[in-house]
Amino acid sequence: MKFSQVIGQEDATRRLRQQAAEGRVPHALLFCGPEGSGKLASAWALASLLLCQHPTEGDSCGTCPACHMTANLAHPDLHFVFPVIKGKSGKSAPVSDMYLDEWRTLMKESPYFARETWLERMETQNQQAQIYVEESNAILRKLSLKSSQGGYKVMIIWQPELMNIATANKLLKLLEEPPGDTVIILVSERPEQLLGTIVSRTQRIDFKPLNEEELTQALMRDNALEERTARGIARLSGGSYATAQSMLRVNEDADLFFDMFVLLMRLSYQRKVKDMFEWSEQVASWGRERQKSFLDYCQRLIRENFVYNFKLPQINYMGAKEADFAIRFARFVNEQNVIGIMDELSDASRDIEQNVNPRMVFFDFALQMIVLLIPKTSKR
Repeated sequence: MKFSQVIGQEDATRRLRQQAAEGRVPHALLFCGPEGSGKLASAWALASLLLCQHPTEGDSCGTCPACHMTANLAHPDLHFVFPVIKGKSGKSAPVSDMYLDEWRTLMKESPYFARETWLERMETQNQQAQIYVEESNAILRKLSLKSSQGGYKVMIIWQPELMNIATANKLLKLLEEPPGDTVIILVSERPEQLLGTIVSRTQRIDFKPLNEEELTQALMRDNALEERTARGIARLSGGSYATAQSMLRVNEDADLFFDMFVLLMRLSYQRKVKDMFEWSEQVASWGRERQKSFLDYCQRLIRENFVYNFKLPQINYMGAKEADFAIRFARFVNEQNVIGIMDELSDASRDIEQNVNPRMVFFDFALQMIVLLIPKTSKR
């Protein structure tokens, strides 16, 4: 990963490249920003630059042996720490190295991914991931070794807010007395959950949500999309390339998601509770990432149907089938219920993320749609 491959974030990457060029990279950095903004990609790019044997114009060369090792996430002086679960190998003291193959595979696919994507890759089976205290011993051991290449040692800690308190206290001691020529990069979406004493010992770099043009160009470059399709996804992605990638996967499932959305709306209107239960069983059988993508799709379609009522086609973003369905359905999404429906979808998405039983989540949501789509005073 080179800085030239990072999407947007010119202010942050310019600052990092300048620090590297001047030889004044802090021993501890805290990259903060929303999901999918490029924090992890930038951390990888900085590591590549620091470990490169022949850096040029503020970026890694991409061709030296060190760059080849860093690109494959196999450089002996590049280390990663990330949340893991206890299930692998039946051990109760998991560390990141146990999941290094899965991490490398996902990173090389794209360093723009959500926590849920990583949980899916680990096959968590409703377990909560965290950075356990055993990880701190591994960190100390790795950073106590001399650099194999005679330069920097770099450790990237992804989502350090998921450290338990014992791990955090050991990391604090390391930040207070850092080994020489070591750079520790904390990559956080919720820095307010970190110990204040840890934050105070790092230099903070903020990453902004990506703008529509940056996302559009990246989607066209990486996925060979037409500009109209890429721009439509960029508008709806909330500044996150992780969300944009998720929406691409939604597009692949678009026909299925549309059919399941339409089916639920019809069953809710007709109050066919038994069929709604069977509907929820089918959605619950999907993987968690797919379930969240479906809920995102539902939120988009509810929003677009609400906007449809205002007769402003220039700000409506629906496919042909979706627009045809909106002719009949949009009147059911109005000022009286749109907030309630969106809240139910947000709650369902949060519950899925927190490993609540998906059968309960989707059946409860389906039942709520009976109430929200059909006011008590309505006549059928």
